[in-house]
Amino acid sequence: NRRTKKDDSVLEIPSIPNPFPELCCSPFASVLSASLLPKATSRKKQVIKVYSEDDTSKALEVPTDITARDVCQLLILKNHYIDDHNWTLFEHLTHTGLGRAIEDHELVMEVQSNWGMQEENKFYFRKYYAKYEFFKNPVSFFPDHMLSFPNETNAAISHSGILQMFLSSSTYPEIHGYLHAKEQGKKSWKKLFFLLRRSGLYFSTKGTSKEPRHLQFFCEFSNSDMYMSLTGKKISGAPTNYGFCFKPNKSGGTRDLKQLCADDEQSRTCWMTAIRLLKYGMQLYQNYMQPYQGRSGCSPLNITPMRSISENSLVAMDFSGYRSRIIENPMEVLSVAVEEGLAWRRRGCLRLNSHGSPIAMSNMGMSIHRSQSWFHHKISRDEAQRLILQHGLVDGVFLVRDSQSNPKTFVLSLSHGLKIKHFQIVPLEDDGKIFYTLDDGQTRFTDLIQLVEFYQLNKGVLPCKLKHYCARIAL
Repeated sequence: NRRTKKDDSVLEIPSIPNPFPELCCSPFASVLSASLLPKATSRKKQVIKVYSEDDTSKALEVPTDITARDVCQLLILKNHYIDDHNWTLFEHLTHTGLGRAIEDHELVMEVQSNWGMQEENKFYFRKYYAKYEFFKNPVSFFPDHMLSFPNETNAAISHSGILQMFLSSSTYPEIHGYLHAKEQGKKSWKKLFFLLRRSGLYFSTKGTSKEPRHLQFFCEFSNSDMYMSLTGKKISGAPTNYGFCFKPNKSGGTRDLKQLCADDEQSRTCWMTAIRLLKYGMQLYQNYMQPYQGRSGCSPLNITPMRSISENSLVAMDFSGYRSRIIENPMEVLSVAVEEGLAWRRRGCLRLNSHGSPIAMSNMGMSIHRSQSWFHHKISRDEAQRLILQHGLVDGVFLVRDSQSNPKTFVLSLSHGLKIKHFQIVPLEDDGKIFYTLDDGQTRFTDLIQLVEFYQLNKGVLPCKLKHYCARIAL
């Protein structure tokens, strides 16, 4: 019964049933089918290089029509990351010190085609929590003193109503305020009163006058991209560190940049958010809603701030007694939080070593935090602020680092209210044991992990809870 080679080639082997069919039903199958399935071989492909925060890189062969969201999904799958819808592809222009988050719907190859032959620009893959935060919390992004509405519009309009106007094709709220503008061909900057309207960005030649004869056109956005200045005053000589600019597509160099600079982060965030909404309109909202499509309670036209079921069900609990109870008095929450911190100290909890065996905190409390993603060893204050800014100035973005001024202490760097604040973590010795505190010893913890876990659940002395940590991911 000898078979020939030809017979072997046509021999049909019965298929083996898959014992885990649910593992083959990835929600990203439709997104990545173009690059993973055999039928995609007919599509043109090109290689791109993507970097991570630790400067490692990965070369990817992708279709020429792949979007930024698809690249992120591909990297999420390849690296087995959890997709929390905050992963973003960034464009970094190294020569000019500019960067931007590429919109999810943008074609990556079109972005790369705008780079000059001699430019060493890079794509970065990282989390960016502020990408769609204005849909969830518009109050922080549109201060009242920078907004005005058409005469026929009721002035008493909610912030969710403002978003409705941004996404509407008929009306558009006007953004106005002072910005520093770099004069073309000069190193000097001039402070002018700017207005953002649907037709573009204008500045007034006479104070704060909005009369048409006093308005001069500055820029429109259909053929240019908006970037944030990553180097502050160093390259452009800007009067503040809150710079942004417009770079025309196929630009020849820095001479074509239209550079602006705000007086504070809130002003810059408002301008940049409004311009994004003006340029992309409903496409931005569709990008934001895409991960939620098909879920109950997510109407395509409902742009009110969304909260998950788990968030809506959170209540303050007291676990200090024999039985837990719900705290109904808001004034009692802080005192219970402090009591819970003291209880954590008394418990003297154990940690696991690298082999999975419990060991006492006295032997490892000084170094256990080094393995945590939120801890950054020996980075400067400026570097900490840069990392948090890259992850987005959303309330609760944080990291923990060594203190440069006192080698025995640590610093918690936290984003709140579009500002970055720094809190010193002080070690205290009591009865031969070391404890850590943020509030002069009122609440003590045996290690930094306990401290971080506590403030993720309780605001305590901080302006907000710890929510998103900054990590240097590797590809």
